[in-house]
Amino acid sequence: MKKLGIGCGVLAVLGGIVLIFVMVAGGGYNQIVKLSQGVDKQWAQVQNVYQRRADLIPNLVATVSGAANFEKSTLVEITDARASVGKVQLGGNAPADAVKLAEFEKAQGQLSSALSRLLVVVERYPDLKANSNFLSLQAQLEGTENRISVERGRFNEAVQAYNTAIKSFPEMFYAAALGFKEKPYFAATPGSEAPPKVQFDFGKPAPAAAPVKQ
Repeated sequence: MKKLGIGCGVLAVLGGIVLIFVMVAGGGYNQIVKLSQGVDKQWAQVQNVYQRRADLIPNLVATVSGAANFEKSTLVEITDARASVGKVQLGGNAPADAVKLAEFEKAQGQLSSALSRLLVVVERYPDLKANSNFLSLQAQLEGTENRISVERGRFNEAVQAYNTAIKSFPEMFYAAALGFKEKPYFAATPGSEAPPKVQFDFGKPAPAAAPVKQ
């Protein structure tokens, strides 16, 4: 009887330990699911602001193309870049493949560069700079670019919280087995820490060279 009592006590202790582990694991699992959904939600926000920018471009191109002698190559570049963006579709959930996210970033970056060049070229066309429709589109694009930067930052924060959770104890022992994989971040654009310097005074003559001392 004594041995039986000891055996029952050991089983009770082991059962308690298992129960505690299950409760902890269950709570950790629920937290990972919540964080994963948070990443997907923030990814949807990123896609929304990028789509907003893409939707503005046809009206921008139509407005700018009406200017006399406007450089058509710039418009072709923007149109092609927008088409390239449309070919990179990652779906509604946050990407799990860093290579796919890099392709998405590259396409969006090419469109950003094309838009920047267009806005520089526009400085040579006073009529466009005074066009109320163009000014409205320009303001909307600037606002959208700001939102893109904000939502990308929030996405990275959501990914960081999720990645930290699946690498923490005790979730690290079962997260991968349950299908929770590490998610990639948006990479910082090289040189983005410093604003680009753009010279808009196209009609201003270059300063005279200093005389050479004999």
